Amino acid sequence: MNADGNGGPLDGAVIAVAGAAGPAGRAALLRLAEAGATVIASDADPARLAEAVDAARYAHGGATVVGDTVDLLDLAATRDWAAKTEKEFGRIDGLVHLVGGWRGSASFTETELKDWDFLEKLLIRTVQHTSLAFHDPLLRAGGRGRYALISQVGAHKPVAGNAAYNAGKA
Repeated sequence: MNADGNGGPLDGAVIAVAGAAGPAGRAALLRLAEAGATVIASDADPARLAEAVDAARYAHGGATVVGDTVDLLDLAATRDWAAKTEKEFGRIDGLVHLVGGWRGSASFTETELKDWDFLEKLLIRTVQHTSLAFHDPLLRAGGRGRYALISQVGAHKPVAGNAAYNAGKA
């Protein structure tokens, strides 16, 4: 039930949110809770995650929103999160991947290799880990399982100073 006592469009759905403590993650938690979903949030920052989970839970009359601190750069930890979520809630209907970060430079040639490495980890490796970890649970959702990856327009219209970021988003 959502805050006004009516079932929402996602009433009963179990949705995991990776990167839940950032601005997009916080917005997703609020919207999913409002729509009636059971929301399982993850982030690497426990304090920011707790704030985001509490805000979503209290904004929607005690909606089921829980948080797990997970290092999505660790495949085993990501698999453990998926397995724990499925065991505890009986299924996983969706995963919303919102992990991100940004690095840029004045020009393409000024982009530092450490920025490419940083963005490869956050924008690519976490997608690999969550898609591998949640693949089978999403398939077991009886045709309802969905994986949503949020990107940005720069992936389609890159500029030289954002080369590493845009490559990771693409």
